[in-house]
Amino acid sequence: MTMRQVGITRRQFLAASGAGVLAAGVWRAGGAATLAPIRQGYQTNMWGMPTYYFLRSGQLEKHGIKFEEFAVPSGNLTMQQMVARQVDMGTYAGPTFILGHARGGLVAIAQIEQVGKTVRIMARKELGISKVAQLKGLKVANQTGASIANVFVDQIAPAAGLKKGDYQEVRMNVNDMVAAMAAKTVDAMVNVEPYNAIAEADGIATTIMNYWEVDKMPVFMAATSDFVEKHPDTVVAYLKAWLAVARDFTENRSKVADVIYSFYTSKGYKMSQDTFSKALAGVDVSPGFPSNVKPYMQEQADILLTEKKIPAIPDWSKALRPDFMERARA
Repeated sequence: MTMRQVGITRRQFLAASGAGVLAAGVWRAGGAATLAPIRQGYQTNMWGMPTYYFLRSGQLEKHGIKFEEFAVPSGNLTMQQMVARQVDMGTYAGPTFILGHARGGLVAIAQIEQVGKTVRIMARKELGISKVAQLKGLKVANQTGASIANVFVDQIAPAAGLKKGDYQEVRMNVNDMVAAMAAKTVDAMVNVEPYNAIAEADGIATTIMNYWEVDKMPVFMAATSDFVEKHPDTVVAYLKAWLAVARDFTENRSKVADVIYSFYTSKGYKMSQDTFSKALAGVDVSPGFPSNVKPYMQEQADILLTEKKIPAIPDWSKALRPDFMERARA
């Protein structure tokens, strides 16, 4: 369910949403009538925080775009909203995008960030586990359907000699995993920041590995095919706004950190500035369309096809749309 709130201030919205992380929609005023409003989805883990900052930067308003926002725990949920045409744009990693393209014809309009350093496999501290192979017979929290889950199940676990059934996969949202680890209802988790940093700082879990050496996890901004066909000028203006915001991540990192930190504290998360800084450090924001996107996506699609999670390799000329970013840069 998506909770929509219209015509309220950011302070009122945060207060109303409380400690829980709920989907929400807020219309923003301003902008030219010639550009279409955008329904923006994002995840409330660290992968979605560049988009959260983007929405609060004022750049969309400067570029004449109204927006409505929808926050959910992870990107695979945003993808499902987009397939159902409840949301126009959203961010998630390559495997989830490929699934979304197969199910709903979604298209990638930009690579926004790389987040492989923010993904970790962690185990309860008292277990003393240091290798993935040691997870055999244990309960592993995993958000089924998410990109990080697919990479663990399809690549990392098999490489460590673990096949399906060698460990018990416990399905849950990433924002619920630290509590489950503390309660000892699971033994390990495949999770993202800031939840990994919180678990580490609180002495609940230790790191087995992060994903960077296996997968740098590029995160894409995807859009529905309907939206890009009907509103190409809005897509270009939207990407121009992203290019402007990207400068803050390199030139004004403290401002970015303050805005994002306030999001988590408003939700009731207790973490020090130092813990938060470590969590944010793993996010590399650089909107664009690198030349290595297609080979990477081909590799991910081959894995998903082998696992019978998609019916065919995507037509990349339809799935990947660098032309919008080229126009935005021009």
